[in-house]
Amino acid sequence: VHMRIAIIGYSGSGKSTTAKIISKCAHLPTLHLDSVHFAPGWSERSDEECRAILSEFMKQDHWVIDGNYVKLCHEERLQLADTILFFDFNRFTCFVRAHKRYRKFKGQTRPDLGEGCPEKMDWEFIRWLLWDGRKKERRHRFKHIVERYKNKVIVLKNQKQLDAFLATMVDQSLLPKQ
Repeated sequence: VHMRIAIIGYSGSGKSTTAKIISKCAHLPTLHLDSVHFAPGWSERSDEECRAILSEFMKQDHWVIDGNYVKLCHEERLQLADTILFFDFNRFTCFVRAHKRYRKFKGQTRPDLGEGCPEKMDWEFIRWLLWDGRKKERRHRFKHIVERYKNKVIVLKNQKQLDAFLATMVDQSLLPKQ
């Protein structure tokens, strides 16, 4: 049985943290698309280089991939996934979570990013969290994914729903009890 999980959703919603939890508990390899996209010093890798890394990773029978990145094998990733988790958390929750993450990792590189990318919270990122990352086109893209892959998408709107989902995975023996 394959276990391929794609985690998509808004910035700051907890995609990477959840990927790490599932990966650790179910012993699945994980790929954080932020770490693929960003090279040291927040420089961006070419789309070709990113797609090559991602394509190689997706050849495995089991994986967790978190991130959106439409340019990076987006359709292929969603088609291969057995489960797509869509983190549809509200903008204020995402902002608070991103700010907590910033305080925790300020001046350091967090584990789900490439080396040499110290955590930052600038106005550009705040604007992305609260407005730009939630523009109509992006909301429609997520809505389209939910409709297209309705048989395997799980929409999570808050921490309570996320906790219930993880508990269900434990109950189904997909994740061991902690």
